[in-house]
Order: sequence, then structure tokens, then C-alpha cells
Amino acid sequence: MATPKDFGFTEDISMLKDTFAKFLSEQKTIENLRPSLKGTEDPYHGDQRSAFYDTQSWQQTVELGIHAVSIPEDQGGIGMGLVAATAIAEEIGRYALATPLTNTLLATFLLRAIDSPEGNALLEAMAGGTRVGIALYGEDASLEGDSTDVRVEDGKLQGQSWYVTDAQKSEILIVAAESAEGVDLYRVDCQSANVRVLDDRIVDLTRDQARIQFDGAEAQALTTGGRGLLSFQKALPALLTLTAADIAGAAEWQLQTTAEYAKVRSQFDRPIGFFQAVKHPIVDMMITADETRSLVYQAAAAFDFEPEDAARCAHLAKSSASDTAEFCANRSTQLHGGIGFTWEADVQIYHKRQMHSQFLFGDGIWQRAKLAELL
Repeated sequence: MATPKDFGFTEDISMLKDTFAKFLSEQKTIENLRPSLKGTEDPYHGDQRSAFYDTQSWQQTVELGIHAVSIPEDQGGIGMGLVAATAIAEEIGRYALATPLTNTLLATFLLRAIDSPEGNALLEAMAGGTRVGIALYGEDASLEGDSTDVRVEDGKLQGQSWYVTDAQKSEILIVAAESAEGVDLYRVDCQSANVRVLDDRIVDLTRDQARIQFDGAEAQALTTGGRGLLSFQKALPALLTLTAADIAGAAEWQLQTTAEYAKVRSQFDRPIGFFQAVKHPIVDMMITADETRSLVYQAAAAFDFEPEDAARCAHLAKSSASDTAEFCANRSTQLHGGIGFTWEADVQIYHKRQMHSQFLFGDGIWQRAKLAELL
């Protein structure tokens, strides 16, 4: 099936995106986040940072149905594709939203790839507002999908999952575990007595990260016969695209905020935007952000309409996005001068989020290596 005009970005998707953007503009996302960060300025020596998300905002998101945008209608969702979910992910990044919604979108496409009765039941629970996260990696952080340090013994899970993003915001985890037949995916209740969430200290102020320890944890198989790895690989283009969309949204905020600052900050009796040393980097930010956004929607459209090209387009999008995350974060902070790196500035919140997003599901170097294998 050929990709339709405008990457399949329909009027309904545009309306959904605008509705979510208007909703977020009224939420004061950064202002609500800041009180939870007090005393945690230093991620290594400060207080332990508890995971924050606005529970009321999340409940309103569920009521609006935003969380269920790509959950199939048979499981109680809206039934839209990746293009619609990508539009939502872009707004999450634009507002640096601390939310379970990111994991919800990622888990949706992983469960759609699993396509089992157990997976569909979990999709139904998610449509009702259950917060689901994904725990896929071992300590070596291999991005090939087979690096798990969790094993199945007598139907229960033993071992540890590493680098689990937003674990504290999740009620249920989809866990990759090694069995005699290979890697499979399992549903685990985070509140189980045999599940421990061990928080990591990270610089990203809008997310949390944890190591999950399983000591005979009860688990429900979502895949069998070692098909978990295949499901992960099938879903990976969507996971890459959604992460790249988050970066694109944040980069757009960094661009607009820096451009506005350059109009009002004066030096030598002129706005600093007058000087080429400021003007040109801002133009470069615009070019990189636009390139990434274009590749992101191309990848989303390929996933929805030309799945045979989805992997290539997704690696292209995340490769561009990872580089854009670093470039726009650095330029935004530098061009804000003496205030850009301070704790009081919103710029540093976006900078740290972009640095985290840059490496999620692989940085630009890894993405280009995977692209080379596809060519």
C-alpha cells in the first residue's frame, strides 16, 4: 500500500493533536514538576528523587482517550495507527511531560506485535487506564532484544531487568525473560511481593529509571515458544519512531524558546539575535529540527502503510533525532548564556530530557550501523 498524501496525517489526527496540545498548554507541566525536584539538584549526591507525574492530569488524559489512541477498537481503544500516536508523542516532548503516557504508547505497539489473547487482555486493561511499562534489557544494555538477565524457573521469574524507564509510574510490566525455548515476554504485577523496584539516579528530571529485581515473581506469559524476540523486533520501528517524535517536539520547543530569547536579550545595545554568531546557530537548529520531524512522520507512515520499509525509515528517524537532541540541547543552553544552565531555567530541564532520549533504543551511531545492515 502506498503512503497517502501528507504521510497519512488526516483531519482527525490533526484535531486530536490540537486537542492534546491545548490540554497540555493548560496543565503548567513544568511548574507542577518543579516542587517534586527540590533537594535533588545533584543526581549523585542530592536527595533521592521520587518519580513525579500529575495524577489528575493523567486521569484527564485517560478521560479524553488520548492514552488509547492506538489501542485497537476490539480492545476498547480508538484504533488509530502510528501516525496518530506519533503526533501525541511529539506533544509530550514539546511540553517535557512527566507522564505514564509515553510507556503506554510504547507498550501498545509491543502488545499489538505480540497479538495473543493474553496480550489483548492487557490492551483492554490499558484502555481502562492501567499503567504499563516495558522491561526488556539486561545489564549489558544490548539493543538486539536478547540481552535479558531474567530467566524463567518453574513458571516464575528470577533475575533482574535493567534501565527500565518510568518504572515507578507503572502498575504492570512487560518483561523479557529467557526460557528453554528462547526469549519470551511476560506480564508482571509491579506490586507483587517478589518484585523490587530499585531506583537509579539519572539526570533526566522528567523521567525515572530503575532496576527491577525478580525473586520468584508470578508472571503470565504473553508469548511462548521463544517468540518474544520476534515480537520485539516487529514493534521496534514503532518504538524508535515514538522516541524520535518526543525528541522532535522537545527540539521545536528549544528552537522557539531560544529564538524568542534572542529577540529580547540585548548586548552592545542590540538584541543578540542581530549577531551572526547567534543567528546562524538558531537557523541550524531549525534545519535539524525540521529534518527530524519530516523523517519521523515518514517513519510513522511507513509503519502504517508500507511495513516492508518501516525498519529502514525508523532507523533513519531515530538516527536524525538522536543527533538533533544533542545539537539543539547544546545550542539552546549555550545561547541562553549565563542563565541557560541554571537550576531555575526550563532550558536545563529540556536539555537533560534530550540527553536521555538521545540514547533510548540506541543513539545515532547505532542506528546508522543498523541502517548499513539493511542496505
